Amino acid sequence: MSPHFHVLVTASHWAEPAQRIIEQAGGQLHFLPGSLTEDALTARLSETGAQAIVLRGSAPITDRVLKASPALRIVAKNGAGVDSVDLEAARARGIAVAVAPGANAGAVAEHAVALMLALTRQLPQLDRMVRAGEWAGSTWQGRDFRGATVGIVGYGSIGRATAQLASALGARVLVRRPQGQADDFATESELHRLLPQLDILSLHCPLTERSRGLIGARELAMLPRGSLLINTARGPVVDEAALIDALRSGQLGGAGLDTFDTEPLSAGHPLTALPQVLLTPHVAGVTRDAGLQVATLTAQNIVDHLAHTALPALHRVA
Repeated sequence: MSPHFHVLVTASHWAEPAQRIIEQAGGQLHFLPGSLTEDALTARLSETGAQAIVLRGSAPITDRVLKASPALRIVAKNGAGVDSVDLEAARARGIAVAVAPGANAGAVAEHAVALMLALTRQLPQLDRMVRAGEWAGSTWQGRDFRGATVGIVGYGSIGRATAQLASALGARVLVRRPQGQADDFATESELHRLLPQLDILSLHCPLTERSRGLIGARELAMLPRGSLLINTARGPVVDEAALIDALRSGQLGGAGLDTFDTEPLSAGHPLTALPQVLLTPHVAGVTRDAGLQVATLTAQNIVDHLAHTALPALHRVA
């Protein structure tokens, strides 16, 4: 029996339960290993005639890519960030863009707080000291997380989960919220009033034209000297050059980064030479349970949309 529809996955693999959802609905999966360039995407879309794209990672879904398969009806992000998708082009072509909101929020929040704790207690430095035969013992003066003020910028499902975890561990949480409440957390409407109060700044906002470069040299200078920055959102939310300068000068005491301007991070990148920086390879939301939830929700978005079933409002971004 020939498949009812074709789905292109921008990766070499996808969770098996998600694949079963597609296959049981009559779909055939195609994978795209290797370099995720416009040329590779357009060629594979043209070859498969796919009605759906599963967007894993940040493959460039440009207008050129979108028109490579006239049958294309939905781009379903296997996650939440769609900054690599030309949303205007998708709308113009009547192609839906869907996300899996909140499915990996807990995993990303855990990762963000783990970075906070590791940097506050200076675990990377202590680990290196012990491996080198140094034993500071009681002469070491650590920092406290309990009682620290953590600022949350971006109060969606991930920001909310991060705030809850940080608060449960004894931190004081302040949320940047231009309007409205942030559950029971204190809020500041303006970034310039939020930043001077913080020990730790944690970023959870999507990458848009408004948030690109949101944290630059001016904003970093507003933070108290020695404060920490955590970015599990998108690299370009922070001016990377300004971040490096602030770390080198000691204005920032450290940074925990899961996302970068260009990924993967190049060998010899200046950030890799800074001992007060903790780097992870954009895996904050990649855990076994979260991965399964995200993938199955993404698969269901595709099946429902192709069956003309309206997606929940929170799942549609275009």
